[in-house]
Amino acid sequence: MRSLALVLFSALAACSRAGEAGAPAAGQRLQLAFVTNCVAEFWTVAGFGVEAGKREADVDVSVHLPPNGTAEEQKRILEDLLGRGVQGIAVSPKDPANMTPLLDKVAARTLLVTHDSDAPASQRLCYIGMDNYEAGRQCGQLLAEALPNGGPIVLLVGTLDQDNARRRRQGLIDELLGRSRDPARFDPQDAVLKGERFEIRATFTDQFDRQKGKSIAQDALARWSDLAGMVGLFEYEPPLLLEAVKSANRLGSVALVAFDENEATLQGIVDGHVFGTVVQNPYEYGRASVTLLAKLARAADAKARAALLPPGGYLDIPARRIRRAEVQAFWNDLKQKTGRQ
Repeated sequence: MRSLALVLFSALAACSRAGEAGAPAAGQRLQLAFVTNCVAEFWTVAGFGVEAGKREADVDVSVHLPPNGTAEEQKRILEDLLGRGVQGIAVSPKDPANMTPLLDKVAARTLLVTHDSDAPASQRLCYIGMDNYEAGRQCGQLLAEALPNGGPIVLLVGTLDQDNARRRRQGLIDELLGRSRDPARFDPQDAVLKGERFEIRATFTDQFDRQKGKSIAQDALARWSDLAGMVGLFEYEPPLLLEAVKSANRLGSVALVAFDENEATLQGIVDGHVFGTVVQNPYEYGRASVTLLAKLARAADAKARAALLPPGGYLDIPARRIRRAEVQAFWNDLKQKTGRQ
């Protein structure tokens, strides 16, 4: 974590540079952009939050979803938004390590915040979202509840290029193996990791390809007859695991633990086929990204902008664990927010 003084200095410098990008002409509405890292139900929920933020802040916001979930698509979207001269961008970076020069270019020309997944080495003004490492540990706690005797498990995640995916996976592993907290730790993807109770046999990546994800799950179930649990770390993956376990006639013998609030996941919890899920708050990611960018864009100067930023450049929107006892109330609230009742 950067020191508070360095964070404040960086924020003032970034706010000053972004201020040079130019505010909209008198009488014109602020033009902001919300950029996701793929197409998923998770981002549909976030879109409702964006709409709420638009109404609250009285701004225009365009939402951009890379159709194939690639870094190249996201880069083209960001370049296009710079060309359009938007006053602020909120992005969930696909590949922060390799995208930092582009993100710094964006931050020099407009207001830039990250959401869902961070790019901590970039000049973004702040990160909006949960602590993915701690959320991973919460997921590990759910799995330990589901499998009190432990056992071999496998993990499925879209990619390990993203900051959120790496931290989420590591938190889960560290919790299951009884390790101390260290968000900077990273176990290689191909490592077989063993603790007193759990064995993480494999971490599979599907590159946001749903058919590939389901095939991976089916192959793992066929390969290991003693598999005790499976975890899907991205929103679209738990339903794929559930389909694979059903088709293998192993419901009840393989514990499923999830991330996020896909409707199939929530129904699986209601039915008792999924033990639980760790949910973020994508609705609030969308709303908070828009409202914060609007406030920053309307601030009088760089110092006023810096004062609006959360401490340490991190706006915490905590994760929660949802089990069968909590799922209906959570689902009802989600339906109300998204107008699906």
